[in-house]
Amino acid sequence: MNSTPLWLSALADAAQTMPVPKPMRPPERGGRESAVLILFGETDRGPDLLLIQRNAGLRRHAGQPAFPGGRIEPSDASPEAAALREAEEETGAIPDGIDVVGRLPELYLSFSDFRVAPVLGWWREPSEVRAADAGEVAAVARVPVADLADPANRVKVRYGAGPGWGPGFRVNDMLVWGFTGAIIDSLLVLGEWELPWHDRGLTDVFEATPQGLRPVG
Repeated sequence: MNSTPLWLSALADAAQTMPVPKPMRPPERGGRESAVLILFGETDRGPDLLLIQRNAGLRRHAGQPAFPGGRIEPSDASPEAAALREAEEETGAIPDGIDVVGRLPELYLSFSDFRVAPVLGWWREPSEVRAADAGEVAAVARVPVADLADPANRVKVRYGAGPGWGPGFRVNDMLVWGFTGAIIDSLLVLGEWELPWHDRGLTDVFEATPQGLRPVG
């Protein structure tokens, strides 16, 4: 049996008290309940994460890479159950081969008014994955943590005209940013995988616009 590795158990413990940026803190009331599955596996290149890329024609978060997940339905026994169900529907990942090891603090997506329960999972028995829900998902990828931590793959994403920016990652022909990029950035720090950023100038900075991301500089 492929039991949960010690590094993931330690990460799950640390993630319970991770700081939540003010814009991602849930309001006292309101918001639609949802869950995502942050699924770690293991390959010959070390730990990896399961990501999806949403279809370009969706009303919300069109074309964006993300963790599998979605709204918690009345039939779901818990956020964990919802995260596993959504992962199976979107990627074909078999829940029986996944162990839930913890949960991050609840986060908030103001753009879509979702309260998100980020569920940490261990892929004890990996199954074949694919874009199982063609209406929602364009692609599915297992992305090595080493690629996410590589400074050569890291970029900055600016939101609006202000000085604020967030982390982004160029991996598997995807540019991961926004909500998912912020979670990955925090996990790299908590897991002690983070490496110093390269300062490669404005060509590495993108601006988020209603039409998507555009390079700045």
